[in-house]
Amino acid sequence: MEGADRERTEAGFKVRTPVDEARRILQEAVVGDGEEGDVPCGTETVDVDRADGRVLAAPVESARNVPHYERAAMDGYAVRAADTFGASERSPEVLRIAAPDGEGDHATADRIEPDTAARVHTGSALPEGADAVVMIERVTERESVGELEVEDALAEGENVAPVGEDVEEGQHLYDAGHRLRPSDLGLLRSAGYGSVAVAQQPTVGVVPTGEELVAGDPGPGEVIETNGLTVSRLAQRWGARATYRDVVTDDPESLRVAIQRDLTKDVVVTTGGSSVGERDLLPEVIDDLGEVLVHGVGLKPGHPVCLGIVQDTPVLALPGYPVACIVNAVQFLRPVLRWLEGTEPDPHPTTRARLERKIPSEPGTRTFARVRLDEREGDDFGPDEPHYEAIPTRASGSGVLSSVALADGWVVVDDDREGIPAGETVAVEDWEAHP
Repeated sequence: MEGADRERTEAGFKVRTPVDEARRILQEAVVGDGEEGDVPCGTETVDVDRADGRVLAAPVESARNVPHYERAAMDGYAVRAADTFGASERSPEVLRIAAPDGEGDHATADRIEPDTAARVHTGSALPEGADAVVMIERVTERESVGELEVEDALAEGENVAPVGEDVEEGQHLYDAGHRLRPSDLGLLRSAGYGSVAVAQQPTVGVVPTGEELVAGDPGPGEVIETNGLTVSRLAQRWGARATYRDVVTDDPESLRVAIQRDLTKDVVVTTGGSSVGERDLLPEVIDDLGEVLVHGVGLKPGHPVCLGIVQDTPVLALPGYPVACIVNAVQFLRPVLRWLEGTEPDPHPTTRARLERKIPSEPGTRTFARVRLDEREGDDFGPDEPHYEAIPTRASGSGVLSSVALADGWVVVDDDREGIPAGETVAVEDWEAHP
């Protein structure tokens, strides 16, 4: 081993960058001097029916009134309010029933004259000349003579949904950066949009590395490749288009070629080979191709992460241990994908729970302790106490994938704490529930 390599592998991580500082450095490299609302990965126009989960690239205002016509707010008869003046149950007003224009159960008159009424249904357009709707329960129909007894005196506009009641033309609907939900798509279409401008989906090249990795049937010393699969699917869940590459062996030139191949992507992610061991070559390869921004972060599991930039493309070298790889993907890849869309990551959903036993942690290290949730039995706890108990699945062991795959979430121990004692109320982050 050369002198410089020996120094690197023997020194370990004497200084670990705090998580928040590492994220700030990475964000600065990804976003640069861009202004708030910029979309680094670019924009495109998509049909509204394909926009679920996409991020708006510009503010949206309604292009029309919704509804764009006056409509009946309930089943009944459209009338002129003035024609019902003085009507009561004892002294109803008698109106003539206007013949419907057209056929069908829901046909109604296009217009009513004074002292006439037209049958309408909820959502029907109000006939011209009408300005109120009397409920079907407050009339007596005398169909044999084509007349209607109205038992209510109505005010103008009563039981009528006015133009723009739901949304007015020009009304602000969404800000840039809003992630569209299915209900939003319905509103956009109602408001006159067939397509919208959205952030392009970031592209990610995921490169698993390690000469010991195999696709199946591992022999002695071989390991099934899981990190690349997991990270690529996480990236897709987080709104990216991920390319899951074949395993690359621990060879400087092979790693160099693999990274350069995916510099056309918005992000390059590698798994494995990120620490300071003899076979951990990626930090040097990244530094040779571009710049290592951070190597070694104060989090557990997963401190040997390497964050770099090559030709303006962020390159994230995640640790090879599965849990450490997942923790770093959530802490760094997910934010990068959001920044590229011009947004910030939303906080994860949490569940309040009472910690079943102590979680140890080192000061200066942000610890992610995997836990499962059990519902507490009995009714001897107050209404403000958590109804769940958080049971650590494993305090350590970043290579034990089942400890996170079979957990309900993790408890984050902040950098400035030396563990969390048993019995304390904690927030369990469901990091997989939120896109």
